[in-house]
Amino acid sequence: MTNLTKKAENLLLLIWAQAFIALAGSLFFSEVMGYVPCELCWIQRILMYPLVIIYGVAAFKKQVSIALPGLILSGIGMFVSLYHYLVQKLPALQDAGDACGIVPCNLAYVNYFGFITIPFLAGIAFIVIFVLHLLLIKEIKEST
Repeated sequence: MTNLTKKAENLLLLIWAQAFIALAGSLFFSEVMGYVPCELCWIQRILMYPLVIIYGVAAFKKQVSIALPGLILSGIGMFVSLYHYLVQKLPALQDAGDACGIVPCNLAYVNYFGFITIPFLAGIAFIVIFVLHLLLIKEIKEST
């Protein structure tokens, strides 16, 4: 086990909490609100759900090296969420969203304040996780 600084431990827990909140939010939208996920939503879930386990195990074992796949998954997730958000918001890409599957990817179940949609929320979660992981790497390098 690696001796992590208190700041590094807190960053790991914060990243885990963000991933858990995103998981809970997606399950709330689908299971409680009854919103059927589109194909791009499923891809974002596939990228987000393992992050809860990855960062949870890394925090429990206090080993940042375990969490490296989380950086990769969150990086990919940022781009998938951005594309999904653009499919919902840009007229030029909205036609592509119709061919997404049973539920069209350009369908916005929620649209708070005219710009906050489910892919927007997922994108913010991926960005927060990615940036916090970069800060975690910086903290580890500075403490050694």
